[in-house]
Amino acid sequence: MRLSSIPQLYRNMNRGTEIFTVLSRYGLADWIHQFNLDFAKGILKAKDGELLSKYSREARIRMAISDLGPTYIKLGQILSTRPDIVGVELADELKKLQADVPADSFHIVKTTLESELCQPIESIFARFDEVPIASASIGQVHLAELLDGKTVVVKVQHADIEKKVNEDLDILAGFASMAERLPEFAPYHPTTTVAEFQRALRRELDYGREERNMLQFAAQFSEDETVLIPAVYSEYCTSRVLTMEYVEGVKMSQRAALLEMGVNLPEVARRGAELYVQMIFDLGFYHADPHPGNILILPGDVIGLLDFGMVGRIDDRLREEMEDLLVGLTSSDADMLSSVIMRWGSLPKELDENSLRREVADFINDYANRPLEKMNFGEVINDMFKIIRSYHIALPPQVAMLLKTMVMLDGTGRLLDPEFNLVGLLQKHRRRIMMKRFSPMRRIRKWTRFYREVERLAEIAPRRFSDMLEQIRTGKFDVHLDLRMLGPTVNRLVTGIIASSLFLGSSLMLSMKVPPLLFHQRTHVAQSYDPVKEVTDKAAENAESAIKTVVGEDAAYMGMRDISIVGMSGIIISFGISLRLLLAINKSGHLDRTE
Repeated sequence: MRLSSIPQLYRNMNRGTEIFTVLSRYGLADWIHQFNLDFAKGILKAKDGELLSKYSREARIRMAISDLGPTYIKLGQILSTRPDIVGVELADELKKLQADVPADSFHIVKTTLESELCQPIESIFARFDEVPIASASIGQVHLAELLDGKTVVVKVQHADIEKKVNEDLDILAGFASMAERLPEFAPYHPTTTVAEFQRALRRELDYGREERNMLQFAAQFSEDETVLIPAVYSEYCTSRVLTMEYVEGVKMSQRAALLEMGVNLPEVARRGAELYVQMIFDLGFYHADPHPGNILILPGDVIGLLDFGMVGRIDDRLREEMEDLLVGLTSSDADMLSSVIMRWGSLPKELDENSLRREVADFINDYANRPLEKMNFGEVINDMFKIIRSYHIALPPQVAMLLKTMVMLDGTGRLLDPEFNLVGLLQKHRRRIMMKRFSPMRRIRKWTRFYREVERLAEIAPRRFSDMLEQIRTGKFDVHLDLRMLGPTVNRLVTGIIASSLFLGSSLMLSMKVPPLLFHQRTHVAQSYDPVKEVTDKAAENAESAIKTVVGEDAAYMGMRDISIVGMSGIIISFGISLRLLLAINKSGHLDRTE
């Protein structure tokens, strides 16, 4: 691991240590739970004093994210829309995340307002409630009254929230860089996921973007009296302050109050779903957070939409893919559905397409025989997410957001009317959706895009072809090959050659007893000779043998003697290199399996 890949952790050491401590505590609780260590289960406790070991793994992850603060709560809320990455169970658990952030004092809020709007607060508002009606991770909401008597809602960002968010994002990028190198996290592209989260959160930090979203929705539904978009007072809006009309209604989550108000719940559920079908398939611009708290019902069964910080945009190409998905689901066409999934997603190199098609076919057959009125759209999409995740297919962010929005819409509709069925409504609209797909205007736009691409290709192709011919003529034409996965293969080959060479060289040094030697045999000789004495040749030979007497010899160790230390060291090192090479090959899964 290169230190340059995680400089954020060093720049923000205090916050990084705090995050590491929280993750360690909940990670240790998960380890204790997995190994069923009863004696250790009472050690770790949550903030409320409950034993962490009592909670599921998904609940512990949610609690850890909640302890880490607003930035990570936002991350969890965004990941709740990505079951293709975190899984359906964890995504459902992360939906429970709520940012319980203490509100700033009125003095701080007043300072922010006057700094952003460049005038005293008294010159703008006749009344401004000092106590906020809500405080979320990014900002807090106050009721106020303009000088002309209109009641408004003012969203004000928390002080220094941008600095805190940027610090957490830097640390998160460092953790993602490390996770990218771990085999168990690599298929889910943590660096890409964090980059997507950074873009989404930085967009939410800009209230000017939410203001523009509200103005666009208001323009699109200006003629529809059954839909209300709060008016925006742009003269009192900045990147950190958003002033909008106060809308008084009953939230969809308050079913009893809606019944008391005399609302036709099935009709409102149907019109709300059709409103989203219109936004998605006709306008290509939709409200992406349709949970019950963001939808109000006003007198006359008027539907009011709140909170436009999260919106989705789809172009004609994505809309056509979504139409193919719905056709595949509603007509039980497994081939079309699997083709859409493979066109949409980022596919792993080892993807078994035939296996994926068979599993999608089984998935379609499971729902094909069910009555339409008993088919739950949320259940269908979640089962599809499970298949996508099991094959390590990563969907584009806009696709995951769109599918999760429709799942959320299905749940909100069922909250109003238990008999609500989004699949049936989509099937009724299928013919209209497909006819619109082949409408003259859509065909004209598609052929216009195609013509522009061909025109651009026609403009640049002759010049590029001429440049290539000139390079060939002058001998400057080079072909650069990018052979994927060749680097590790060459490295292993070179490592194997080095290990083999080291083993052979060391073996030769052992056989030739290259010093220094281990267990070396040493012989001590005592000699005595009288040169005066004359003896015969035979006696002289006997005398020469007699004067050499062995008086001491070192014993060998386990039969080994005269071992070359350098040679033995080389053999041990070569065995170590060979073992590491075999483990690396085995870990990659290509030890004895053919491609």
